Amino acid sequence: MCKVFAIGDLHLSVNNPKPMNIFGPRWDNYWEKVAEDWSEKAGADDIVLIPGDISWAMTLQNALPDLSMIGALPGKKVILRGNHDYWWGTISSVRANLPACMYAVQNDAVRVGNFVVFGSRLWAVPDVPGKHETPDDEKIYLREIERLKLSIQAAARIKKEGDTLICMTHYPPCNAKRQESDYTRLIEQSGASVCVYGHLHGLNYNVRPFTQNGVTYYLTSCDMTGNRLSVVSG
Repeated sequence: MCKVFAIGDLHLSVNNPKPMNIFGPRWDNYWEKVAEDWSEKAGADDIVLIPGDISWAMTLQNALPDLSMIGALPGKKVILRGNHDYWWGTISSVRANLPACMYAVQNDAVRVGNFVVFGSRLWAVPDVPGKHETPDDEKIYLREIERLKLSIQAAARIKKEGDTLICMTHYPPCNAKRQESDYTRLIEQSGASVCVYGHLHGLNYNVRPFTQNGVTYYLTSCDMTGNRLSVVSG
């Protein structure tokens, strides 16, 4: 049985270097630490989920060296678009340019071994249910509900008996209080046992996984996990 790991927010920038340690010492030589831990933990048959903010590149062509660095590491990788992945164009163009054993999810699902990974980027969940900061926030939030539904439907179509469902999002599917939301309710209804997400940075966030109504949620931003892969299954 393969293991499933997750690590997000790698923020790579081979072509246009953008030092991440301006955001604090957690980012000192962070990619070397990620790659070392990854190589020690993951095998060729294992799966590594990367829930967004993969590269600072502005075009797919400029993102290719970053994707190649990830592709050179062990395991089968599944990536999702984050809010800073401006290079991410059409899903067909992204998939056509991915290294071997790398898959992309965008409001749909992929089956890797006995795991079905589905998901969408999502958007900020308000601290007070229904009280969005702006009308645009509410509009995007509602749009992401529909995209999450599409991904769940796609997962149901390709799931086989005995498969494990995993949800991957970029934004956390709940607010800082970890209250239920439209997103968490959909994830619960999907039958997923695990949800991985990123996006959050800083010392004020609780990095420990938590379980709510049968789903275990993992915050996997690399700086929040000490630049180490999180084991989410196996």
